[in-house]
Amino acid sequence: MASTNSNTFAGLSLILDRVSEQRDESDWVSAKSQASDARYLLLDPAGDAFLHREQDALRWLNAEERERLLPQASSSLLGLIDDRPHFMLLLDESDDAAALETALHARRRGLREAGLQLAADEAGLFAYTKGLAHWQRETRFCARCGAPVKLVSSGHRAQCTNPACGRLHFPRTDAAIIVIVEYEGACLLGRQAGWPPGRYSTLAGFIEPGEALEDAVRREVAEESGVIVGDVHYHSSQPWPMPASLMVGFTATAVSPAIHLRDGELEDARWFTPQRIIDGLADGSLATPPKLSVSYQLMSHWLSERAGLDLDALIAKGRSR
Repeated sequence: MASTNSNTFAGLSLILDRVSEQRDESDWVSAKSQASDARYLLLDPAGDAFLHREQDALRWLNAEERERLLPQASSSLLGLIDDRPHFMLLLDESDDAAALETALHARRRGLREAGLQLAADEAGLFAYTKGLAHWQRETRFCARCGAPVKLVSSGHRAQCTNPACGRLHFPRTDAAIIVIVEYEGACLLGRQAGWPPGRYSTLAGFIEPGEALEDAVRREVAEESGVIVGDVHYHSSQPWPMPASLMVGFTATAVSPAIHLRDGELEDARWFTPQRIIDGLADGSLATPPKLSVSYQLMSHWLSERAGLDLDALIAKGRSR
């Protein structure tokens, strides 16, 4: 069930059939929820998942456990894996999550921590579930008329309860660009003031209305660093449900190396050659973004393409010193 996509949380389409065309078939969904092989991924009110206490794997509930322990909990269909139905199950503030940890011999972990501990398919399912859960919890009233909404389509739509309105609301994803910019054998990395000492990362920002992805790359890089970008090329994407983003990764080429920090978002930005990265990782003066992020994958790709270097190996070597 492992994904071939190197970005954490990505590649679910290789294993999961979302059966979106059957979400409105309430009898079919109900039958799947009661099937003996149904599985339920349980999230607490903070969006943390239940994992097995002694192994890095999600603690799925079966239909019997769901009925016995949480018969009233809201569930939503995630899809089918090898024809086996998978559901999301949400706790509310009145549920005793600590008691459930004991009953299920489980522990709770957030997505950032669990993302690299879980197998790729389970990490992707956790991310999918967390994003859907966040949208459901945040979407309580109609944006048009203010009336309460009710969840329909097995949790994937919210419908206004005002008969005069009836507007449907859909899960929201906020697209953001993230880019590694190159100029004559060096890549542009920046850091924010609140980051751990020495951490530098690729530049990123949200897309504005009426803006193409490539234009967003050029605008964000210019706004944050003053660097002017020419060519832009797509690299890969990553779901980032913290709380509701999609990171769209790019590589780009600058037209000059001039850096002028402008809007205060970055504490520093500078050009890093492969050798400078090697030296910084070796002496501890440079820290990379978390391996969980597409930023790490962009850096890894760039080092491999430009210098034949393995970022994982460089980091491991630096830690061993």
